[in-house]
Amino acid sequence: MIESFRNIFAIPDLRKRVLFTFGLLGVYRIGCHIPSPGVDPNALLEFMNSQAGGLLGFVNTFTGGSLQKIAVFALGIMPYITASIILQLLQVVVPSLEKLRQEVEVGQ
Repeated sequence: MIESFRNIFAIPDLRKRVLFTFGLLGVYRIGCHIPSPGVDPNALLEFMNSQAGGLLGFVNTFTGGSLQKIAVFALGIMPYITASIILQLLQVVVPSLEKLRQEVEVGQ
């Protein structure tokens, strides 16, 4: 096991990839602590405490607590995933979206 950790820093390409990944994780964690401008933190904290057991508390768990702070990176990738799911469901109902999907380059 110790030999594996030595190989991470001995192989230049692997070392670059590992350091890049740690760098991105660091940027993300910093972004989760930067509050969005124009938000009253006291009112937000009171609201989040009242919603702790509900849906917002559940979403706050997935964002690592950054939703409670309304941080810059609070939602992460969740809006993209939600929009993707909604569009896939709408393709069944709306014929024009189905035509767009069938035209691969234009639809994507």
